[in-house]
Amino acid sequence: MSRRNDSRARLASGRRAHALIFAALGDATRLAIVAKLSTGPPRSISQLTAGSRLTRQAITKHLRVLESSGLVRSVRSGRESLFEFHPEPVEDLKKYLDFVSAQWGHALARLKSFVER
Repeated sequence: MSRRNDSRARLASGRRAHALIFAALGDATRLAIVAKLSTGPPRSISQLTAGSRLTRQAITKHLRVLESSGLVRSVRSGRESLFEFHPEPVEDLKKYLDFVSAQWGHALARLKSFVER
């Protein structure tokens, strides 16, 4: 595979990963779960369900989506699974958004320059 094709493949793969993260965070319940997990120790499904109107099954469904995006990991502790926040995908997403923001900044500067001429 040429360098150019390899670069395109990595870019496409990155876009798919970013899309999964955006989709996972696009749900208010999942966003709340991520917020809860990011501010403390790993938690069980029972702990995540406490104080919520959601069932264990609903929380489990949301956790599976978050796991598939890489935002959450499960770790075994005895007989139960504990879920913890995994920050690396968010850090990668931040870098991507900074890159997109810079592109827009350059495009707007070129437009401003063009209009002012």
